[in-house]
Amino acid sequence: MQYSIEQMKIADWPEMVEIYRAGIATKIATFETDVPSWETWDKNHIKTCRIVARSGGSIVGWAALSGFSKRYCYRGVAEVSIYIAPGQHGRGIGKALLLELIRQAEEAGLWTLEAKILRENTASLALHAKCGFRDVGYRERMGQMDDGKWHDVCVLEYRSKTVG
Repeated sequence: MQYSIEQMKIADWPEMVEIYRAGIATKIATFETDVPSWETWDKNHIKTCRIVARSGGSIVGWAALSGFSKRYCYRGVAEVSIYIAPGQHGRGIGKALLLELIRQAEEAGLWTLEAKILRENTASLALHAKCGFRDVGYRERMGQMDDGKWHDVCVLEYRSKTVG
């Protein structure tokens, strides 16, 4: 499969929503129960480091960063979001997106990327490990889904080799 990694455009949002909605439906990709509006999503994500994977004119995955804290001391720390379209897993798209996101984050001066991943999401845990994230622990029964099921959240981090 041929795909390219590109900067996200506002026009990509409708396709990103469908990928995000599919991730929500798995009940292991996020604790979110609905996709936020563009305005809410845009406000909660760093304006740079927003990328998509495009194949044949369609979005097949996306990745972005959100701020970790408003405190000055954490200005170089961000949280990773990455979603791959159904039927597109196992094609290297996630790895390409995550490595490019890391590259852009380092270029932007970020020194730590954090990923919080539900323990059941073994594919995401493996992807992050392949891209240099290390396991720093987990939070037991951290969140409860709307179906009442509790989930542990694994915390992984990537420490920049170029900053801090």
